[in-house]
Amino acid sequence: MADPQGFLKYGRELPTRRPIAERIKDWIEVYEEFPDAKIKAQAARCMDCGIPFCHKGCPLGNIIPDWNDLVYRGRWQDALAELHATNNFPEFTGKLCPAPCESACVLGINQDPVTIKRIEETIAMRGWAEGWIVPELPRQRTGKTVAVIGSGPAGLAVAQQLNRAGHFVTVFERDDAIGGLLRYGIPDFKMEKWVLDRRIAQMEAEGVIFKVSVDAGVDVTGAELQSQFDAIVIAVGSTVPRDLKVSGRELDGIHFAMEYLPQQNKQVAGTWNPHNPQLTAEGKSVVILGGGDTGADCLGTAIRQGAKRIYQYEILSRPPDSRDDTMPWPHYPMIFRVSSAHEENDCRDYAIHTKSLNGTDGKVTHLTGVRVEWMCDSAGLRTMQEVPDSEFTIEAEMVLLAMGFVHPQRDGLLAQLGVELDERGNIRADETYATSVPNVFACGDARRGQSLIVWAIMEGREAARGVDIALTGASTLPLAGAKR
Repeated sequence: MADPQGFLKYGRELPTRRPIAERIKDWIEVYEEFPDAKIKAQAARCMDCGIPFCHKGCPLGNIIPDWNDLVYRGRWQDALAELHATNNFPEFTGKLCPAPCESACVLGINQDPVTIKRIEETIAMRGWAEGWIVPELPRQRTGKTVAVIGSGPAGLAVAQQLNRAGHFVTVFERDDAIGGLLRYGIPDFKMEKWVLDRRIAQMEAEGVIFKVSVDAGVDVTGAELQSQFDAIVIAVGSTVPRDLKVSGRELDGIHFAMEYLPQQNKQVAGTWNPHNPQLTAEGKSVVILGGGDTGADCLGTAIRQGAKRIYQYEILSRPPDSRDDTMPWPHYPMIFRVSSAHEENDCRDYAIHTKSLNGTDGKVTHLTGVRVEWMCDSAGLRTMQEVPDSEFTIEAEMVLLAMGFVHPQRDGLLAQLGVELDERGNIRADETYATSVPNVFACGDARRGQSLIVWAIMEGREAARGVDIALTGASTLPLAGAKR
């Protein structure tokens, strides 16, 4: 290992975030540069732990101790090769993944875990800066054609892997640019879009064909795709948002997060039509319902747009500050965390249930809520009870629903293909990612439900292997980490 005593010499350290007063005025990523010397010191903290649970914590099975050791020794290009062996897009996960690998770090049992995520991102960004990341063309073509529907992280991963296996791959995206949630769900202050564009250019140079503004199931039917391609991979994500069923939901000014966030990303990119009205929090009292990452993205966006006042409500209780008996190591703990947006304005409140939305002249003006307590019944099931005399009403000129997603869109392509759905409304697929329809596969959130970017990439890699075997009878594509 890097330095057998490194974890005794160095403490955990992360890059500094830019001053709040500075960063809320722009859409640039919030972190400052982290010197190589500090990254090497952090890599040195990786212990000779015997059984690296970080491998299991990462769905991709990233070979973390190996590239930590290589970074410590200054062998950056070798570290990049180890990283790319399991992860197509390490700069995406390095910037956006919540790092379940760090939660499984053995050092984390009684110390702060290794800064795996930051080291991963640094390796990838160093690879781009040095010109080590180049197109990898297939040695030969199979003559087989594959349509990938959706260009989020799962779709991009399955497309790159299948193309490298020699198949002709076409990616269909219904929006006007490639990237899915990476493009229009993630604000630029978390990942600037040139980072995404660079990978797309690499894939185009490798031979992947991208078609934007093509809504599969509308602009091209399921039957047409089946007649034109040897296989179809559905990677459309979980796109149907969880709604709020209360009185006043129909009022103007109430929007799903994915109505709100893409418009600002298009503004930053310069692709938003200035003649179209934009949803903006400027000068408004804003309420965000949902305490997860999407809610934090809405918060950071509303801050930068100049909201007058912001409230963020979560219906569940406040998570604990550290692991408790319900979250033993090495499982990912659901603990209280502070994102960059919350550092800018931590307006969260927990155990709040929205009772109604009220308005004037068809526009929302107020939200009425109540505090709740969560109890366990005799069967161990959690139930919610209102706290007596805790009802309140606040001004709400914009309400953003960031309560997650329930399943993929069922009408259109899925209905046309006739794929079987599971009990949650996701696409049912077997261990090879094959659906109930011959030569139709599914991966990512459309198959497993709303999840993490690292799971999406893993699913894309593993689905590519399943498709490759179905088309050719065998595959040299590697098993994804969760299947090794």
